Amino acid sequence: MSATETTGVAEATRGSDVPATHRASDPASPGTGRAQRTFEQANRRLRWAMLTPALLFVGLMIVFPLVFTLNLSLTDAFGAVNADSAHVGLRNFTDALGDTRRFWPAARRTLVFTVGAVVLETVLGLALAMLMRKPFRGMRWVRTVLIIPLLATPVAIGILWLLILDPTNGIANHLLEAAGVPRQEFLGSVGQSLPTLMLIDVWQWTPMMTLLLLAGLTTLPEEPEEAALVDGANAWQRFRHVVLPMLGPTLATALVLRAVDALKTFDILYATKGAGGGSDFEVETLNVYAYGLTFDYQEYGLAAAVLVLFTLFIIGVVVLLRRRGGRKNT
Repeated sequence: MSATETTGVAEATRGSDVPATHRASDPASPGTGRAQRTFEQANRRLRWAMLTPALLFVGLMIVFPLVFTLNLSLTDAFGAVNADSAHVGLRNFTDALGDTRRFWPAARRTLVFTVGAVVLETVLGLALAMLMRKPFRGMRWVRTVLIIPLLATPVAIGILWLLILDPTNGIANHLLEAAGVPRQEFLGSVGQSLPTLMLIDVWQWTPMMTLLLLAGLTTLPEEPEEAALVDGANAWQRFRHVVLPMLGPTLATALVLRAVDALKTFDILYATKGAGGGSDFEVETLNVYAYGLTFDYQEYGLAAAVLVLFTLFIIGVVVLLRRRGGRKNT
C-alpha cells in the first residue's frame, strides 16, 4: 500500500471516530436547521406574547374613545351622556357645518392661531438654533434659560401673563408708558386678545422648536458647507442652499409636531379668557367651542360631531404638511 493510500485510510478512520454529537452540530445538517427554526418560532411567539398586553391597552385607549365619540355624534344626546337618545344620522354634522355664528368663526380662529404661532416659532427657533450651533462661552447657561418656559404648565403660564398684561397694574403697561407708548388692553380687548395669546404661545414654545432644530443641525455633515465656503458662498447662500435642504426632514417633523400641538391648544385659552373664549367669543377655537357645548350646554351629540370634524381637520393638516415636506426633500 502506498503512502498516499495509507494517509487516506487513516483520515477516513479518524472521521468515522468523530462522535455523533459533533457531526450533528454541523450547520449544514438537517437537525441543526430544524432546531434553528424552532428557536426562531419560539422567540417570535415570546415577543408577541410580551407585546400583546401593551398593544391591547393602547388599542383600547385609542379605539374605544374614537368609536364612542363617533357613535355619540350620530345621536341627539342631551343633558346626560347615558340618557336615552335616538340616532339622528348626520344631522349633528350638518348643524355644525351650517353654523356660521360659532363653528366657522371658531375654525377660522383655530387656523389663524395655529399658522401664526407655528410660523413665528419656526422662524425664531431656527434663528436661535443657528446662533447656538457653534459652541460659545456661556452656552450652557443660555440653554438652561431657554427651556424655562417649557417647565411651567400652560395654565400657570396663562395666569402669569394675566398679571403681566393687566391693563391697570401690569408691568407691561408700565414699561410701555415709560417708553412713551399708550396703555394697551391686551387680553381685555376683543381685537388684541388672539394676537396676544399667539405671542404668549410663541414665548412658551419657541424653545422647543429651537431644541429640535438644534438637534438636527448638530447631526449635519460639515463637508458640504465647507465646500460651499471654499467656492465663495456667503453665509446666507450657505444657509439657503446647503444647510436648509439638509435640515429639511428635521424641519418637517418639527413643523408637524408643533402644528398638531398648536391646533389642540385649550388650557391657556381657557385660563386667560374663560368659557366661550371671551365675552364676544374672540378667542374661541374649536377646542373651546366643543368644551362649551359639552359642559356648558350639555349638547353631547353636537359636541361629539364637532370633535369628529376637528379630528378630521387635524388629520388633513398633518397629511398636507407631510406631503409638502416630502416634496421639498425629494
